[in-house]
Parts: sequence; C-alpha cells; structure tokens
Amino acid sequence: MRIARVIGETIATIKSDRVHGTKLLILRQTTHTGEVIGKPYVAVDLVDAGVGDLVLTGHGSAARQTHLTKECPVDAVIAAVVDHLEVDGEVVFRTQ
Repeated sequence: MRIARVIGETIATIKSDRVHGTKLLILRQTTHTGEVIGKPYVAVDLVDAGVGDLVLTGHGSAARQTHLTKECPVDAVIAAVVDHLEVDGEVVFRTQ
C-alpha cells in the first residue's frame, strides 16, 4: 500500500463495462510526512474519498482483489481514508 493525497476527480463517460459506476479520483503519492511526490495517477475509489483526503492505495494485482474490482482492468484503488498517521511516536497527520 502507498500513502497518497487526492488532488482531483475525473469523469470517463466511455469506459470498460467492468468499471462502470465507479468513481475515479486523481492522486499523487506522498511521503510519510505528507510531502507530495511522483506523477499524478488515477485510482478507483472504494471508500468515498474526496479531494484533499490522505488515503491508502493498493496497486497492480492487489487492486484487482476487491469485491468491486475483481477481474477488472484497474491498476490502483483507494482502500482507506487516513484519519491519523503516527511515525516513530510522532503524529505527522491528523484530520481536522
């Protein structure tokens, strides 16, 4: 799993029937301290995340192991919204 920040939404009116009805969000990976790194990518939202949320994502074959994405052409899913992140005993993120 990776930590990422939701930076936007995308809508695809023409897409595979296997992912019809899913919400697609644009993410950027972050470090454990919340610093944004890497290029933007799209993930299927399984947990109703929103723009600005810090989330945990699954990638590759792991992204296709949920009840909603089994055997679907997806490479990334949002599996959780982070409420609190503690690293080496220090709270580095907490929702307001």
